[in-house]
Amino acid sequence: MSRIAESELILNPDGSIYHLNLKPENIADTIIFVGDQNRVPKVAKHFDTIEFETQKREFRTITGTFKGKRISVLSTGIGPDNIDIVMNELDALVNIDLKKRIIKKEHTSLTIVRIGTSGSLHDDIPVDHFVLAEYGLGLDGMLWAYDCDHVIEKELSDAFEKHTDWKPWKAKPYIVQNHPELTKILAGGKKVHQGITGTAGGFFGPQGRILRLALEDNELNSKIDSFEYKGHRVTNFEMETSAIYGLSKLLGHKACSMNCIIANRANGTFSDDPYKAVEELIEYTLNKLVLS
Repeated sequence: MSRIAESELILNPDGSIYHLNLKPENIADTIIFVGDQNRVPKVAKHFDTIEFETQKREFRTITGTFKGKRISVLSTGIGPDNIDIVMNELDALVNIDLKKRIIKKEHTSLTIVRIGTSGSLHDDIPVDHFVLAEYGLGLDGMLWAYDCDHVIEKELSDAFEKHTDWKPWKAKPYIVQNHPELTKILAGGKKVHQGITGTAGGFFGPQGRILRLALEDNELNSKIDSFEYKGHRVTNFEMETSAIYGLSKLLGHKACSMNCIIANRANGTFSDDPYKAVEELIEYTLNKLVLS
């Protein structure tokens, strides 16, 4: 078994993984992702006990217990590039012997649930409701750095590419399913919708927002809104889900993304109290997870 070089698997002087500043014993097998580092304590305040806390750059982690279940909450920052760091380093913590720098013979699978905010693309998914992403649609291109064809929903991806008349010079769209077991656990709430969550590589132009720069395709958002294939449609836009799903599938982890809708792009509305809505989603998700 080949040893992984120091240049590829970077550790801090104390032996923790480079960006996340974590050691294997610092994380639980169930991990909640949030984007904002300030949202980490908003999740952890519900914990009965807290055993560990650290932060490096935008990556903040708190591990504790909620109703007897050990859970970690970790801030990823924004975007698929950050997800690439977080997913690979978390996987290394559980599936690589950091001292020997070799891959462990026995694989450990993490359960990862994202709690994030998002904008709805349809009138019938109002603000303050939630979207459970059955699929993640990647418009960012990050996953293509890996050998990933076997985890992509090709028929669905090809249908989206055809419907939107996707230009060949842009990163090829990809769609990856979540882990169905987590859908069974997290679905069912009165405010919970299901659909395809679109993941963009940016906040403005990549999501169709215009300030001073012209868009490559002014009709792209309406094409995305109108996409429907075998009962599947794109419900909302954010910047992390497809990367989480793709890398989780490749690395053998379970993942699901829960999005609090704070804006409705279809009717131009914004939540009157987005903090309250996010708090409701946090409580909903934590209570569902302890039943699993």
